[in-house]
Amino acid sequence: MRLPEPRGPLSDALASDLATRSSLSATTLDRAERVAAAPSGALTDDDLQLSLAIAYELHYRGFDGVSEDWEWDPELLRVRAGLERRHLAALRQLVGPLSVTDEPIDRQITALIDADDSPSLSAFMAKRGTLDQWREYLTLRSVYHLKEADPHTFAIPRLSGRTKAAMVEIQADEYGGGSAARMHSELFAGLMRDLDLDAGYGALWDTAPAAAFASVNTMSFFGLHRRWRGAALGHLAAVEMTSSEPSRRYSSGLRRLGYDERTTVFYDEHVEADAVHEQIASVDMCGSLIAGEPDLAADVLFGAAASLAMDGLAARHLLGAWEAGRSGLYRDRALAA
Repeated sequence: MRLPEPRGPLSDALASDLATRSSLSATTLDRAERVAAAPSGALTDDDLQLSLAIAYELHYRGFDGVSEDWEWDPELLRVRAGLERRHLAALRQLVGPLSVTDEPIDRQITALIDADDSPSLSAFMAKRGTLDQWREYLTLRSVYHLKEADPHTFAIPRLSGRTKAAMVEIQADEYGGGSAARMHSELFAGLMRDLDLDAGYGALWDTAPAAAFASVNTMSFFGLHRRWRGAALGHLAAVEMTSSEPSRRYSSGLRRLGYDERTTVFYDEHVEADAVHEQIASVDMCGSLIAGEPDLAADVLFGAAASLAMDGLAARHLLGAWEAGRSGLYRDRALAA
């Protein structure tokens, strides 16, 4: 994977340092302080979200021409921490206040899902999505789905007992149950190729909007911090509990455009798998976590609410752009018009 094209002063300086230096420059440190101190708009700030995604990607597959020594560079970690604080503050504001009750945690997560009033992107794609809009949607989702399961998997070593076993059971299915061809990331890559998109890992970063990075950065933040292990599990539970029926609608939308089961297999797989994962995630995984660590209930709910909120952010971004007759991608391509 190559370093992406910069989207502002910080990502420009950061990418230059990673490619040409062994330590961060004073310019990068100064720009990072300025971005971290900005008052609002973190989740839609292309420069911040891309810079944070670059810092996190060093923990995934890294970049061509970038030394692997950067992964644990102390100065870079301090820069990342400043961006994380602004991202977290914006996420808290987006999610709003949450109340923990005496109800079982699975019921509390269900209540959050039932109360979510985000627009349904899957309903739009099922009934009205054009081929160009499908390509834009897949471009946005490729930032996550080409590394599907990886952000959540970071949380596994931070767990124990029944909680860990339940999460491993879910993740094993995400990774194809031992079959590389059945890995969900590979199924998504096949879907992209069928719609004439470049399915290379990270290939579409330069056109994906900030909402795509904000969503994955949220998962990476939760997964990479032991402090936020509860939120990582809540986020995963919400994903599993809300994907079965939307996946059915996405599959229907592709079939409406003339694609068959070879293309829809990614969504068809989620219809079946996530219907099973729902109970494992909410009861076995989150339920057992809270049974052992009841103080993490608020974090679990925050993670679940963050998952719903970020999906809503992406849906509003794309649907708003398409309603205005313009592309929802970062670069101005009138695909949707």
